[in-house]
Amino acid sequence: MNQKRSKLESGYTIHPSSKIGAIALNVSNLGNQIDFYQKVLAFQLRRKNEEQAALGTSGRDLLILRYRPGYKRYSRSAGLYHFAVLYPNQGELARAIGRLFRLNYPNSPTDHIMTKTTYLDDPEGNGIELYAESPEDGEWFMNEDTFGARRADGSLSDGREPLDLEALFRQLEKGERLDDPVPPDTRIGHVHLYVGDIDEAIRFYNGIIGFDVMGISRKIGMAFVSAGGYHHHIGLNTWQGKGIPPAPPDALGLEHFSVELPDRIALDQVAAQVEDAGILMVEIGDGLLVSDPNQIKLLLKVK
Repeated sequence: MNQKRSKLESGYTIHPSSKIGAIALNVSNLGNQIDFYQKVLAFQLRRKNEEQAALGTSGRDLLILRYRPGYKRYSRSAGLYHFAVLYPNQGELARAIGRLFRLNYPNSPTDHIMTKTTYLDDPEGNGIELYAESPEDGEWFMNEDTFGARRADGSLSDGREPLDLEALFRQLEKGERLDDPVPPDTRIGHVHLYVGDIDEAIRFYNGIIGFDVMGISRKIGMAFVSAGGYHHHIGLNTWQGKGIPPAPPDALGLEHFSVELPDRIALDQVAAQVEDAGILMVEIGDGLLVSDPNQIKLLLKVK
């Protein structure tokens, strides 16, 4: 995106190699959710017990499912809009979308110009985006009045065009298998959150955690923040309504998302920012669990 990245007055920004790690979801039916992510998204089951399961690639957790009997689905509260699975190339995205069509699983292929994507929900209503980068086709832009895209030839787009599936599927060889597991370099590319107030969220994710603001529109009710100039690692929106409350403690959906830093020095730096702001941190395994102003939890950890 062609937005000028902001800098904190303190000079601190989160390490540019920081990325989004595994997503943890509270689920009501662990077996059904495992089945969906294995069969529909081709995630590999990495660990499982009666209370939770970890799925992802051969070498990386992408998703933690936590069985929470009695939890409920709430609307109009802060939490997950979608998490986004980033494939290493458009060929792997073609395989993923082809598998969705073969299974007749509802999804919405979309061309954002600088990314190719499709959107779907899992069986419990958690939003998912599957995407691959295509910066050669153009870039996004966001300002106070609009969000859109500029193609490589300079022409404008709303950034939400139908995806040319015929062109995408040409990335696949004839007869290529669609049910192979996701490749090892698949990762979580970003997470997009419902929040109650854009400025309040920016003060936390930019002013404390240190992500750069890549675009903001209070008129649309949306902002993007990231590390290292990426178009967005975290999306923020008020599309559930301004001033929405935090999700109740017994809410299905997002339990936390992870922010992976490259080393202990980088983790200690962001931890110092959180401590200086007077925000509670809880040690969880090898990470630090922090809550944003909407009580959305993020786990800061070394990659």
